[in-house]
Amino acid sequence: MIINNLLYNSGVQITDLAGISLAFPGIVDVKHYQVLATNDKYDDACDLNLRLWCELNWGVPFYMDNDTRLATIGEWECGAAQGLNNVVMMTIGTGIGTGVVLDGRVLYGEHYQAGSLGGHFVIDYKGRKCSCGNVGCVEALSSSFFLPYIIKENPKLSASFRENADNYDFEKIFNWASHGDVDALIVRNECMDVWSAAIITYIHAYDPQVIVLGGGVMKSKDVILPYIRERVGKLAWCPSSVVKILASELGDNAAILASEYCFKNKKRRNEILSA
Repeated sequence: MIINNLLYNSGVQITDLAGISLAFPGIVDVKHYQVLATNDKYDDACDLNLRLWCELNWGVPFYMDNDTRLATIGEWECGAAQGLNNVVMMTIGTGIGTGVVLDGRVLYGEHYQAGSLGGHFVIDYKGRKCSCGNVGCVEALSSSFFLPYIIKENPKLSASFRENADNYDFEKIFNWASHGDVDALIVRNECMDVWSAAIITYIHAYDPQVIVLGGGVMKSKDVILPYIRERVGKLAWCPSSVVKILASELGDNAAILASEYCFKNKKRRNEILSA
């Protein structure tokens, strides 16, 4: 099993475990540790009793939350948003994920989806169909999963560029754009426009002190941050200096550190779950 291999490779004994945590890409009931809904990924997870599985196999506590929400908690407690009470995190990768801290509480809502579905905010109701079934979602217009469609369906791009769309990723797009490739510049800037529009919507919806951006695409933060800050400064209905837009400090470790923090600080974990 993967967990046993991780323990073995890291030299950790089960007796040293504080618990096992799962950062899941879907809607999660964090009080009963149940996956409520997925977006075309791991659909069988809704039928699993993961807490029981953890207890039977390792005899340690289990914790589970939405992956980006956990990353948000990590940045809030230990990273770029430490010490703040109103935070939005946006992760840009295969999909688009979000997490929200509002007035010092992690946002969950009645059905545990509040704050976590920012990738499925509609910004073009006549746009591309998303994997969630909606039309014009942020994710459908700017995530790496949809990048081949973004390229193939863009008439502004050269035919040769569109023909090879299945071979591209954001790392290549940003690299080529930095060297002046016209097609790559169009794709890069249009995706950054979508991310900017999404961030402006989050600012209007949640009134945060900071927007934290994460995901693999932030390897190009030196390009992304100035571009988005300029767009937000021009178009958001608030003084641009009020809302900071920062890159994640913890990267892929954000959700891991959040899990560790919640296990080691039970009182704080209960405060988080009281939202």
